[in-house]
Amino acid sequence: MTRMTQRRQVTRVDSEVAVARPDTLAVEEPQEIRVNSQPVSITMRTPGHDLDLALGFLVTEGVVQDPDDVAAAINCADNVVDVTLQDVATLAPRSFYTSSSCGICGKSSIDAVRTSSSYDVATDPLVVTSGVITALPERLRAEQRVFDRTGGLHAAGLFDSSGALVCLREDVGRHNAVDKLVGWAVQQKQLPLRGHVLQVSGRASFELVQKAVMAGISVLSAVSAPSSLAVQLADETGLTLIGFVRGTSFNVYAGGQRLSL
Repeated sequence: MTRMTQRRQVTRVDSEVAVARPDTLAVEEPQEIRVNSQPVSITMRTPGHDLDLALGFLVTEGVVQDPDDVAAAINCADNVVDVTLQDVATLAPRSFYTSSSCGICGKSSIDAVRTSSSYDVATDPLVVTSGVITALPERLRAEQRVFDRTGGLHAAGLFDSSGALVCLREDVGRHNAVDKLVGWAVQQKQLPLRGHVLQVSGRASFELVQKAVMAGISVLSAVSAPSSLAVQLADETGLTLIGFVRGTSFNVYAGGQRLSL
């Protein structure tokens, strides 16, 4: 059985008093992703939803351009997922190493992302209210079951235009949490994810904007700040980028036409 948490004895110091007690840690382990039995990536992640992670990674990194190219995905060994493509020629000749802290790899420019994406998020007519946006962080936090036990995981939640939760994934890497969501959508045959909002528990980096665009998501909301390149990419692709969602306030960095106050 996959373990997302692990118990360990720690020393708790409070007011200069040390007490030994057990603590719960989020598990971090490597996962190898293979395509047609050939290794293409090793990513550090929290075990669980491994097929989703592999499929989402391959789609959001542009290795798989069309989800219909995927014939099968299996756990072929501990911490190893093998994805079989219909046509081996669809595999881009790139290899990756991804840590849990940074998922960006193999992409060096905004143009590379734009030309790789199969979906045009700029044409998504989605409109969401400010009330929906401000409610998302609390709704996301309420469903973070493993975070409640460890305090050590990021979360990514997919919501519809009314703010109803569609799917949530947790992981030590925020990019992995997003890839797990996208992989879920691949298996559910839901791509592109038009009409949905992606809420993340941390900051909005270039890589998260990239992954949202690759999945056809037109609204990305974060509780913390975006980077300059994330804002630039959102502008270039037509994605609505929102940050610092705290209480009743937030900042709109790009794509404000999708917000209804």
